[in-house]
Amino acid sequence: MDKKLEAAARAYHALPQPGKIEVRPTKSHNTQQDLTLAYSPGVAVPCKDIETDPELAYDYTAKGNLVAVISNGTAVLGLGNIGAMAGKPVMEGKGLLFKIYAGIDVFDLEVDEKDPKKFVEIVRSLAPTFGGINLEDIKAPECFEIEEELKATLDIPVMHDDQHGTAIISAAGMLNALKIAGKKIEKVQIVVSGAGASAQSCTKLYIALGARRENIVMIDSKGVIRTDRPNLDERKAFFATSREGIYTLADAIQGADLFLGLSQPGVLTPEMVQKMAPNPIVFALANPEPEIKYEDAKAARPDVLMATGRSDYPNQINNVIGFPYIFRGALDVRATAINEEMKMAATMAIAGLAQEPVPDEVSSAYGHMPLHFGPDYFIPKPVDPRLITRVSMAVAQAAIRTGVARREITDWEAYEQSLIMRTGGMSHLLRRIHEAAQMSPKRMVYAAGENPLVLRAAAEVSHLGIAHPIVLGDPEVIKQIAKEHDIDLSTIEVINQHDEQWKAKREEYAQRYTEQNWRKGGVLSEAKDKMFGPNYFGMMMVQCGDADSLITGIYSNYAYLSNVARDTVGIAPGHQHFATMHLVMMKSGPLFLADTLINQNLKAETLVDIALLAAEKVRCFGIKPVIAMVSFSDFGSTDAESSVEARKAVEILHREHPHIVVDGEMQLQTALNYQRRDEEFPNNRIKGEPANVLIFPRLSAANACYQLLKHLDIAEDVIGPIQIGLAKPIYFADHDADVKDIVNITAMASLDSNSCFV
Repeated sequence: MDKKLEAAARAYHALPQPGKIEVRPTKSHNTQQDLTLAYSPGVAVPCKDIETDPELAYDYTAKGNLVAVISNGTAVLGLGNIGAMAGKPVMEGKGLLFKIYAGIDVFDLEVDEKDPKKFVEIVRSLAPTFGGINLEDIKAPECFEIEEELKATLDIPVMHDDQHGTAIISAAGMLNALKIAGKKIEKVQIVVSGAGASAQSCTKLYIALGARRENIVMIDSKGVIRTDRPNLDERKAFFATSREGIYTLADAIQGADLFLGLSQPGVLTPEMVQKMAPNPIVFALANPEPEIKYEDAKAARPDVLMATGRSDYPNQINNVIGFPYIFRGALDVRATAINEEMKMAATMAIAGLAQEPVPDEVSSAYGHMPLHFGPDYFIPKPVDPRLITRVSMAVAQAAIRTGVARREITDWEAYEQSLIMRTGGMSHLLRRIHEAAQMSPKRMVYAAGENPLVLRAAAEVSHLGIAHPIVLGDPEVIKQIAKEHDIDLSTIEVINQHDEQWKAKREEYAQRYTEQNWRKGGVLSEAKDKMFGPNYFGMMMVQCGDADSLITGIYSNYAYLSNVARDTVGIAPGHQHFATMHLVMMKSGPLFLADTLINQNLKAETLVDIALLAAEKVRCFGIKPVIAMVSFSDFGSTDAESSVEARKAVEILHREHPHIVVDGEMQLQTALNYQRRDEEFPNNRIKGEPANVLIFPRLSAANACYQLLKHLDIAEDVIGPIQIGLAKPIYFADHDADVKDIVNITAMASLDSNSCFV
């Protein structure tokens, strides 16, 4: 490890506070009443209930979402027997991964005990605290005895991840590699370098999947494990071979289809790889240096299908692909064990996921690396957000099916949504919007068709079935960009508005544009020139019914786009303005902010119009709009211009639109903290409810607010801008939008032609 990395690692673990995890309260603790309920005397109530029915511990405590990561430090990573205390950073790291990937809380326990029987006694005595136990970094053969004894005596899931996590992920990779190589598992010759806990567990799972024991050769530090070797222990004897002439790795590797390495760096040479069967599969999993370097294996055999334990090469066998989600599924059904069927279900779910198209958010995390099922991608990436649903659900279903679940799941759609929400994934509301868009996909035009980000978004939109994408731009340029970024254009329509074939449409659009704008000095010759621009052409496509919606804004400024939109599709009937909202997904619920992009210093009449538009749009999400006119003052406490205009707007709304639930002007904290508001201002018109729609009299305040929420990670998600007030669905993307942002506003725009859609 180089000096810079060493220094960075020390700083990461030490600053701004030592360690990687902490405990936080989950209940309110601000008042004496809160403390009375949290501790004495209130806590006695659940204690007595649990004494009567121990299962109630899952209802009244954190047990059901708490896993112990336990180690004695005898086999830490590639560091060996460094002791319990030295292994603590690894155990904390495991806790961090459990939390960020599956929402599982962890206590890491470093037990200074090497005697397996005493270790088991200690863990068994601590088990009532936890919903599951993850054994970690315990050397073989003691790890086998410890896990077997704990599994036999405890009624909660127990798994030694070094064994089974590696086995599950590598088995999923093996199945996919065999599919790519065109080989059948029951016929392949397998060589296993290493005979420790991971190697034995991997090989047993391969056998359970169909590999034949007689086709497997396992090698330890003494050579090939053979039936004629004296003093073999029972576990190694299971894998012993009696085949003649096979005593070394060099002997065993000739004609082999699969090499599984869980041993030492450099034991597999390029010459050995050259002697393997066609389309050889090499899983070199020693860390940090594999049994053979990726580059050397590829140079020796260009047809090799290779996986390593490293993130800087394709096909990383990484346990984080499995263990968080295996425990998640087991905990959610209150399983009494993690059995073989649950491990098999996880294996098949992981293997299947790698064969599906990869979301852009995954490829973008790897520098927009092309990821599609094949030699360089047959194992899902650890950041794939779909793992939590696919693996956890498969494990939970297997637990129920095999009778180890104490809790049934009947509504699997609701369970899937709860899994997504655990890690800040797509909210229930956004999911409903996507699903509604898929039911009636619209023709969606993208003005910046030559932008790689826009092209990736269009491809994702098509794949999800949210809309039928049309991109504007030069087809040759777009084809080149698609080739460079591995984007599938087969379902995307490309239009070059400059081409002669679109001359008649340009003239039709120019004529319509001129008719709409003749009182504003519209001249046909100027209109014809404007139709060469993607924004004018695209918006007139929507205006004339040749497309349903348009997404723009990646390049152009909003003032320019606002003028184009007003002149092409116009303002919605009954309104004088249009604006944009951002939807902020808070833990407490959705929060809508307006106007975030278009109108700067708003007068009372504009605020009224925006409030009406916002209320109409929010109702379309199936949400009751509770509107606060936000200012830096509360209910007339100052006569600043912005406060006065907000106050006037509220008066107009109360008088002319009494059905709108609105009040103000008020400060942000007054709008959101309704208990404080109702106590200090008992006559307010939104009494008893926190505001969920915030209307700002200054664009700068609204824009700063949503940007702050977005970049401080206070919100689970920020979606928008959502257009309100134009006669047709023209949406402006944020300048810093990513693919996910564009996909989300596409779903909004696709649905915007309906009055209410969820």
